[in-house]
Amino acid sequence: MTDEIIALDLETTGLNPRTDSILEIGAVRIKNGRVEDTYAAFINIGKKIPEFIVGLTGITDEMAAGGLSLPEALEGFLDFAGEAPVLGHNITFDYSFLKQNFANLGRNFDREGIDTLAIAKKFLPELPSRSLEALCLHYGIGQEKKHRAYEDAVSAYRLYECLGREFQSVSPAAFDPKPLFYQVKKESPITISQKRYLNDLIKYHRIETDAVPEKLTKSEASRMIDNIISRYGKIKR
Repeated sequence: MTDEIIALDLETTGLNPRTDSILEIGAVRIKNGRVEDTYAAFINIGKKIPEFIVGLTGITDEMAAGGLSLPEALEGFLDFAGEAPVLGHNITFDYSFLKQNFANLGRNFDREGIDTLAIAKKFLPELPSRSLEALCLHYGIGQEKKHRAYEDAVSAYRLYECLGREFQSVSPAAFDPKPLFYQVKKESPITISQKRYLNDLIKYHRIETDAVPEKLTKSEASRMIDNIISRYGKIKR
């Protein structure tokens, strides 16, 4: 088993790292099987959280509004994690969001990682479900809060320990960190002309919105403009 590792989980507004937002980062530094330190942060995404995500995670608009800005949260995580490999259940998902969002800020983020989902698929193919919840139930791992970043990060590491005790002697390499890959697409910030036109549309149609134009990417602003025009029409001069 790896001497030092960062167990990691993110809560997000959706599944696409190029268009959806990170809501919460939860991480645990573990050395020689013992918890050494923790990191947890809500992120103020500057827009309303989808109702489905609120129901799934319990993270409300008020909780997010009191959180850090995305750059602050990412820098805090980077300071916390150092160069240690990361571990998670379907870790490629979490890594893709971090990799994409660091790239949007002009930063690089390359890591090795351990995926408890991949390990479970290799050694427990007979199980009807290999979700984190199902595997924790299988091994009797208690979960106080499901679909919350810190708690899921801890659960993923406890799962890693259980899988290791049962299967590491069969295939030690399956439990080692491996390079993680995700192809980033740089997201440019909203342009001056987009911001001006979006604000004009919002005022012209008297639209109430939680979106903060300054925090939108170029593609997000374009989609929002298209949606407003499709629903309300263009500005009539």
